[in-house]
Amino acid sequence: MPKELAQEINDEISANKILVYGKGTKTAPRCGFTLETIDFFNRFGYPFEVIDVLENLEKREALSKMTNWPTLPKVFINGKFYGDTDVLGPMNEKGELKPLLEESFGRPTVQTINLR
Repeated sequence: MPKELAQEINDEISANKILVYGKGTKTAPRCGFTLETIDFFNRFGYPFEVIDVLENLEKREALSKMTNWPTLPKVFINGKFYGDTDVLGPMNEKGELKPLLEESFGRPTVQTINLR
């Protein structure tokens, strides 16, 4: 993998607490699995980024070698690779994802109203 490409990928991962490499963008997914991943993260309310690598074969191959995961989407949370919703869905069901997201973003604040 060329140094420049490795640096680009590392910079993208570092710049986003949740990063999805997929086919298409957040507003225009071009694959059902990318759409599923976008819908999955939209439910949590935390910001995330989607980078379209559909037509960038060199980057897709580099990501596959880097993660040992051949398919898209590829999800990184806090710089760590987690696979896709096949991995994250069960993590969520077991209660393992919420603490990870809270560690990344902090706990959501709950606004209370004092009526007295």
